Amino acid sequence: MTKKQKKELRRIILAGILFFLMIIAEHTAGKLIPEVSGTFPLRRIIFFLLFLIPYGIVGFSVLRKAVLGIGHGQVLDESFLMALATIGAFATGENAEACAVMLFYQIGEFFQDYAVGKSRGSIRKLMEIAPEYANLIGEDGNAEEVDPEDVPAGSILLIKPGEKIPIDGVVLTGESLLNTAALTGESVPRSVRPGDAVISGCINGDAALTIRTEKLYEDSTVAKILEMVENASARKSRTENFITRFAKVYTPIVVAGAVLLAFVPPLFVGNFGEWIHRACTFLVISCPCALVISVPLSFFGGIGASSKAGILVKGSNYLEQLSLLDQVVTDKTGTLTEGVFRVTSVEPAEPLTKGELLYFAAAAESASTHPIAAAIREAYGKEIPLSRISDAEMRAGRGILATVDGRHVMAGNEALLMESGIAHKGLNEPEMTVVYVAIDGAYAGSIGISDVVKSEAAGAVREMKDLGVRQVVMLTGDRKSVADAVAKKVGVDRAVAELLPEDKVLCAEKLLEESAGRGAVAFVGDGVNDAPVLMRCDVGIAMGSLGSDAAIEAADVVIMDDRISKIPKAIRIARKTMRIARENIVFALAVKAAILILGALGIAGLWAAVFADVGVAVIAILNAMRCLRN
Repeated sequence: MTKKQKKELRRIILAGILFFLMIIAEHTAGKLIPEVSGTFPLRRIIFFLLFLIPYGIVGFSVLRKAVLGIGHGQVLDESFLMALATIGAFATGENAEACAVMLFYQIGEFFQDYAVGKSRGSIRKLMEIAPEYANLIGEDGNAEEVDPEDVPAGSILLIKPGEKIPIDGVVLTGESLLNTAALTGESVPRSVRPGDAVISGCINGDAALTIRTEKLYEDSTVAKILEMVENASARKSRTENFITRFAKVYTPIVVAGAVLLAFVPPLFVGNFGEWIHRACTFLVISCPCALVISVPLSFFGGIGASSKAGILVKGSNYLEQLSLLDQVVTDKTGTLTEGVFRVTSVEPAEPLTKGELLYFAAAAESASTHPIAAAIREAYGKEIPLSRISDAEMRAGRGILATVDGRHVMAGNEALLMESGIAHKGLNEPEMTVVYVAIDGAYAGSIGISDVVKSEAAGAVREMKDLGVRQVVMLTGDRKSVADAVAKKVGVDRAVAELLPEDKVLCAEKLLEESAGRGAVAFVGDGVNDAPVLMRCDVGIAMGSLGSDAAIEAADVVIMDDRISKIPKAIRIARKTMRIARENIVFALAVKAAILILGALGIAGLWAAVFADVGVAVIAILNAMRCLRN
């Protein structure tokens, strides 16, 4: 508990002890005090003043909020309702009930504050990944502590054992283990060595590292995550928006109903005191805090549970969409497959040798960040001076064109060569991605590259189907034979291949039409070319560790460790959150409706009202806290 919560708990305990002492005194010593001394109601005045002591201790903050609310034009909030109801109870001589209502209301508020603190726990831990400083190595070789925001891109940083990596970069020297639990939810450390990329927010192990930063702090992983978390609460679900609108309409109606209940029936049947007491009971029952608190708390808990599992959900509206998934559409490379390509076949056309073919292909691909390009450069194994390469031009969904040593080189898929009318030798290798190379308008050979299907991909697809996802579809720009081979291994329902980025958007739109009225469509991807589809679908899910900045920025949900098996987990958390939110809505409305009617009829008193308000709120809050367990 926080210091504030401990202080509030002490206040509640003190007020509770004094309240029960007042109850005992009223039933024992109260008999020794005359009811009326002359024309002065002595006993009533004494116990009114005595009950004001615990009431003031526990209720002062509520009365203060009510007065401030009136001053700011926010009259019909829960503080105003509680103040009005308890003051009305005092006015009708129900001192014990007035004090009890305020006491139990504050107990409910304490539970709420404690529950919110618990649900913020995993998100608060996530916020702690922000680095406080960076060790910038200067020209003299000495390290100086600076603000991470002041570190230029391309700087050299020293990461000491136990320190957080402040900015994304590449390891220059040292080998160590990185604790990525805060980002990915995984407890197994990740080993890094020179040449490996590292992301900010990870904690270095027992060996010092030096890294070269590749971004500014504001563009690094940790800064983007913090921005996502800070903005998540602004994106409310339809359920939360409904509750907010409902409370704004509901509260004025019940206040008007309480006023009518207090003053209209007595005009016909008399006994103003009895009807004012019923109106106060009506006000306490009607307080909507159980709904206003527990429903957002459910979503907050769901987002917290997701972040604890390494799944960042950018808002409760996306959590709601995840619970309604009808179709999941996924990219292939880096999503269903490892995205780690290896050259497994080099077939040059005469008179080129394998080394020469790899040289021209690697040189042309020097301008590309695609994993296939990286695999070709790795297979060549030597640095190629950029001065030997010029006029590089990317052809989306096709390949790349460049001038290498004065010769025009084309490297890409069959479509790239066919649109230039270059005859080539096609390869029938269903599980291999083939890069065809042409030099000066003539076919120069082919390079076969293989990717590995992720070990958990088939299980994840199966889990999604078990959870009620009607169809899992794979979209890829790769050849149909490769797509079909991966689809068969993974178990997706449909595979659509040889797509350009704009084709993926069109396919996604067709699938959205298919799912209209049935549920939501999610797209899972990691590349720059996936960003338009991620934005177009109901829920965009990006692979965060290997994913591009554009994909992460466009996505609504980010899987921090690139494991597609986290998607079924996210669906389960979302559905559990929605189920608990609905349970709270039905429970709160049913109990309140029943006791409102009984209170208006005079059957339920303020004690029943306390349960309808505080009791229901506490039960709903405790139920909402179940969302924290994923």
